[in-house]
Amino acid sequence: MEALAPELGWPGYRVRPVQRWRGPTAENIDDCVAEEAPIVLMYNGEPHVVMLATPLDLEDFALGFSLTEGIISRCSEVESVRVYERAEGIEVRLKVPPARCEAIGDKGRNLTGRTGCGLCGARTLEQAIKKPPPVRSTVTVKADEMIRALRQLRDRQRLNSLTGAVHAAAWVVPGQGLLQLREDVGRHNALDKLIGALSRQRVDFPAGYVVVTSRASFEMVQKCAMVGVGLMAAISAPTGLAIKLAEEAGLTLVGFARDDSHVVYSHPQRLFHG
Repeated sequence: MEALAPELGWPGYRVRPVQRWRGPTAENIDDCVAEEAPIVLMYNGEPHVVMLATPLDLEDFALGFSLTEGIISRCSEVESVRVYERAEGIEVRLKVPPARCEAIGDKGRNLTGRTGCGLCGARTLEQAIKKPPPVRSTVTVKADEMIRALRQLRDRQRLNSLTGAVHAAAWVVPGQGLLQLREDVGRHNALDKLIGALSRQRVDFPAGYVVVTSRASFEMVQKCAMVGVGLMAAISAPTGLAIKLAEEAGLTLVGFARDDSHVVYSHPQRLFHG
């Protein structure tokens, strides 16, 4: 893959003057506000989808989205990634094999995706509810290590510590702790960024697991299963559809993972207690 473009001038946050009230008292202060921008992903010169995202780590985002959407099957299929700043937003141009580009038209995007939307642009139920291949991961996770990783996740969210407005997804390997983290205003975008970063590093996805700061939605489970991640732990609740997919795909799904408590919804054999 061709060398990636350097980070552009779009910041992850901006400092803005605000008026803050505490009871009857007001003060004028500077506040850090998270940025989001329209990001268009283009394949071989053709626009595929526009997503609202934090304008950081966009090469990772493009690669992760391409993998979790099934546009490519491995990172090496992307010949180049170019990022261009426009007046209205940002273009990310990917060059992929022509056969991959021809198949994109059947994947039902070509619409705008909102910040919190993982299925925007799908035209049929089959396109929206994609079934990932079975998860073959044999990773084993100690519950106390998982809880420590979740504490690390909270402490290492630098953008969220400034703005209080972004989600994070992180990669954890048993015995090594939290190794990689990405943040974004959209939970799906944060996970795509993480998967893209890991794919560039040729990480063995079945060897670790993912922790996220959001709820465990269907799309989050789907993205993890698409690359072979065996366990996902979320600090909030899962949806019924997410649990169903996790059961069918063979993924261990953990929700309400906070402090010293958590709930295991599917395939508990990968998580060990005591």
